[in-house]
Amino acid sequence: MEVQETRVQTDRVLTIPNLLSMARLVGVPIFLWLILWPEFGGPKVDGWAILVLMLSGISDYLDGKLARRWGQISRLGQILDPAADRLYVLSTLLGLTWRGILPWWVTAILLARELFIASLLPVLAKYGYGPLQVSFLGKAATFNLMYAFPLLLIGDGEGWLATIAGIVSWAFIWWGTTLYWWSGILYAIQARRIVKASARTAV
Repeated sequence: MEVQETRVQTDRVLTIPNLLSMARLVGVPIFLWLILWPEFGGPKVDGWAILVLMLSGISDYLDGKLARRWGQISRLGQILDPAADRLYVLSTLLGLTWRGILPWWVTAILLARELFIASLLPVLAKYGYGPLQVSFLGKAATFNLMYAFPLLLIGDGEGWLATIAGIVSWAFIWWGTTLYWWSGILYAIQARRIVKASARTAV
């Protein structure tokens, strides 16, 4: 499975899919504030943080589906969608690690993948390419992690529900982390093929 460029179908900015992606971006600082509030003397409002994550997951599903169904795939949407995904992952990692819910080494593994992808962007830009479209595998990895993080928050409580949520969350974390790196490797392979093809054309 490869990361591929999806054909742009519209140059419009104010489309429903793009507005959903923008709303998802607005939710990032709100989520981070909610999850870190207890660390700064505020109340524990993990329920609201989980709600923001759930709404983000729903909008993530809808923006791509509606863009394809309504012929509203845009270049802006191709940038906003993965940007929102990555910002939610990064903000959640920051919040959960800060609160001691997620071990730092898990955060390090996931952040290393982000740095790996970021290192490829200047190479693509050199040949006139922007970030490649997110693959299905990358989306699957993000979904696994976005399921895992709310469950980790629930698992931070007490009782049988917290115990079950903690166990299930770690299953999602391991699946998500594996898929996250797998999609990153495929991204690198695709980028390498594009660079090689561009270099041959330039000769």
